[in-house]
Amino acid sequence: MRLPYVMVGAFAGLVTATAVSAADIKIALIAGKTGPLEAYAKQTEIGFMMGLEYLTKGTMNWQGRKVSVIVKDDQLKADLAKTLLEQAYNDDKVDLAVGTTSSAAALAMLPVAEESGKVLIVEPAVADAITGEKWNKFIFRTGRNSTQDAYAAAAAVPETGDVTIATLAQDYAFGKDGVGALKSALAAIRPNAKVVFEEYAPQNTTDFTASAQRLFDALKDKPGRKIIEIIWAGPHPLPKIADLKPERYGIEIAPGGNILPVMKLYKNYPGMEGAVYYYADFPKNPMNEWFVAEHKKRYGAPPDFFTAGGFSAASAALTAIEKAGGTDTDKLISAMEGMTFETPKGPMTFRKEDHQALQVMYHFKVKADGKDENDLLDLVATIPAEKLPIPVRNKR
Repeated sequence: MRLPYVMVGAFAGLVTATAVSAADIKIALIAGKTGPLEAYAKQTEIGFMMGLEYLTKGTMNWQGRKVSVIVKDDQLKADLAKTLLEQAYNDDKVDLAVGTTSSAAALAMLPVAEESGKVLIVEPAVADAITGEKWNKFIFRTGRNSTQDAYAAAAAVPETGDVTIATLAQDYAFGKDGVGALKSALAAIRPNAKVVFEEYAPQNTTDFTASAQRLFDALKDKPGRKIIEIIWAGPHPLPKIADLKPERYGIEIAPGGNILPVMKLYKNYPGMEGAVYYYADFPKNPMNEWFVAEHKKRYGAPPDFFTAGGFSAASAALTAIEKAGGTDTDKLISAMEGMTFETPKGPMTFRKEDHQALQVMYHFKVKADGKDENDLLDLVATIPAEKLPIPVRNKR
């Protein structure tokens, strides 16, 4: 696969459906650009377009064909996501699609890909069911799943001594999958750690006083390390929980990775540890070097969590088209099963059994004295994919 180093002309291939010629490689990008996860969707779009730019050397041409992208906003609504994907496949005649932000919306899209007989690359929705019981052969996911997050979080937990954990998560598929996956991961690789209490709160919760008290009561009298694991998307409850002083009970908080605007909150809690999908300073490879430098030049900040995910989805799509020798769906599926492709994180591989991208994760510690507002984390360890033994849960 070609990995160019110098690019020109950002986002040259972003066009409307009416401007696309029959010879183009047509890709639909569906994202939840309206609503509380707008920042995630914006990052995905920027990363996807930068990935296409990098891989095509700024030409937006691949294998002799122009690459055209149609962006659609599903507003985080499952029914709308389903309708937009149907339109993309049937009316816009896209060769494949990428999306979406919300797990609920992504799950609604899965049967559309199967009915239409077209590939859907899921990015960044994380619910395990996407590559689990709701999966079909047209679905590939570059984003990590809840179990990968969970195994990474488990790997950041001490290996010895008593560790007692309570969880705070959102009361929908993302949160519930995340907690279930964490419990399974701990049982597999950290049997010394146990989840003793699960607290679920609505996505729009702003007052966490009652939740915090229940979490504290569940942990305060337990021996050994006591940790609150937070699994949350959108505005983060960390400051609200921390303001209630869990340390008076010897309780630690492990918030997990998130986008930079959220992780800036972590600066007030140096030494706090967790696991993250991507942080710009951690991977060391030419693709990430270009990505970080160009993103800083254009946006005044390093690329973020979901920007890297969008880039990875672009790399998967173009690598698959190159390997398949075109955009025929059957050939794409054959090419993508077991396919390794380069990303800003390094190589990812689509597992043949469920098309989940296997990838590294990172164990971090919050810095005490970062040099600027985005210098937040120290790398404790890179967690290789083979240390994240996620089970195959699909129906095949």
